[in-house]
Amino acid sequence: MNDATFDKPSRKSFDARLKRMVDRLRSQIWNGEYNPGDFLPSEKALTEQFGLSNKSVRKGLETLVREGLIVKIDRVGSRVTEGAPGGSATITLGYTHSIERDIALSALLDDFRLAHPSIRVKTLEIRSVSNYMAAVKEYSDNGLLDVFTLNNMDFQIALDEGDRLRLERFPPDPRTYRFAQDAFVSDGELHARPLVFSPIILAYNRAHFREEGVPEPDSSWTWDEAIRHAAALTKPGTRHGLYFYLLSDNRWPAFLLQSGERFETDADGRLRLAGSRLLESVRLCRRIVADRTVFPSYLSENSDDVNELFQQGKVSMIMTNYMTINDFKHSDLEYDISPLPYMYEPRSLMNVIGVAVSSKTKHPEAARQLADYLASPRAQRIIRERTLSLPAHKETAEMPSDPSEGMNRPSRYFLFREIMASYRLHRELNLSPSAFAAFRQLLKKYGSGLIDEDELCRQTAQLPNGAGRGAAAHPAPARD
Repeated sequence: MNDATFDKPSRKSFDARLKRMVDRLRSQIWNGEYNPGDFLPSEKALTEQFGLSNKSVRKGLETLVREGLIVKIDRVGSRVTEGAPGGSATITLGYTHSIERDIALSALLDDFRLAHPSIRVKTLEIRSVSNYMAAVKEYSDNGLLDVFTLNNMDFQIALDEGDRLRLERFPPDPRTYRFAQDAFVSDGELHARPLVFSPIILAYNRAHFREEGVPEPDSSWTWDEAIRHAAALTKPGTRHGLYFYLLSDNRWPAFLLQSGERFETDADGRLRLAGSRLLESVRLCRRIVADRTVFPSYLSENSDDVNELFQQGKVSMIMTNYMTINDFKHSDLEYDISPLPYMYEPRSLMNVIGVAVSSKTKHPEAARQLADYLASPRAQRIIRERTLSLPAHKETAEMPSDPSEGMNRPSRYFLFREIMASYRLHRELNLSPSAFAAFRQLLKKYGSGLIDEDELCRQTAQLPNGAGRGAAAHPAPARD
């Protein structure tokens, strides 16, 4: 067997296979899949796995020898060195299941290892069915977590539970969008570095609009117009005009924010919903999801289901954000994006994902270096080049797109710059995380007809806004 056997397509293809092998083995050593003293697969196994000759595999292994990651033992194999990955610190990064999609995490960590060979990063996907931040706290308190990703709602939960002091502080970065940093500010101090952000937007199938002669959406659309056009796009038994995952905490609050109001308490300290624009927004949301002319009765489990229906052409418009449209980046879907239709005011709910450092970490300097790297222009450029997400670093987010990047980027990608004045965070509803979660439960009952409008208002007035601290007060938010 020789390289020519494998290299007939092109030398470039061979080089890519060799690089893939070296990168994969290096990554597995850094991730702890191979620990000091472990042996790598045999040369024969590596030739079969990566389609390389014995000579090429040996060449790749020599690269890892020079990096100090392995030592070759004659007639035995390649053993991971006791010093691998040659560093003085091993830290653990916790994250949610969607982070790879949102920020191309594996590519970032590979790049970080090259820039910081003295720091070993282990990864931990946190799958919590009850409370992500409670799981983060438990891992951190037990010395199992140093750095973790979080969104702006997670940060509010941490504040509500009095845990902000468990997070390291960061100096503000003038290169980062101010509104993205504000999502993680408390008492004038920054507790997490923002990485990516997105307003809630409308994604639509351009082919459907063209077929039905419906004008494409723009910033002037009200929800009444959106519903009317959705009806024109609907084909009974084939597709519906509009869909979104109602229970997502990055969807339903957008309707309430567009009321232009926030929850206020009366003289008795009760939350007021009756007679408010907030109630009108709740009515609108219920009207949309109950309208079988435009909205399907499909019981989605999360926004992944919504994206799947959209890609299949079963729905023409969806409420989404820049992170979730990453599901379309390698598709041939003919789609574009538009500002969210509005009711009273053209406001858009914003979601921000950041990275925080636990104050319990035993390696604060290494942990901070990782957090600083992920927010650096270098890392932010990787995010911009490999995803459709919006980097928090302003210059990187606004740099021109590369036509040769090979991603299905919407033509109106830079829409986010034009609607920044509409961005609003969940906290502007003036609900504590515990009241927010309880109100979502009430909306589920109201939307399904288990309680009427009067009962919705009565039970809302009884919500303990600002009280009820602790993990049990916060059911898991419905994430994208």
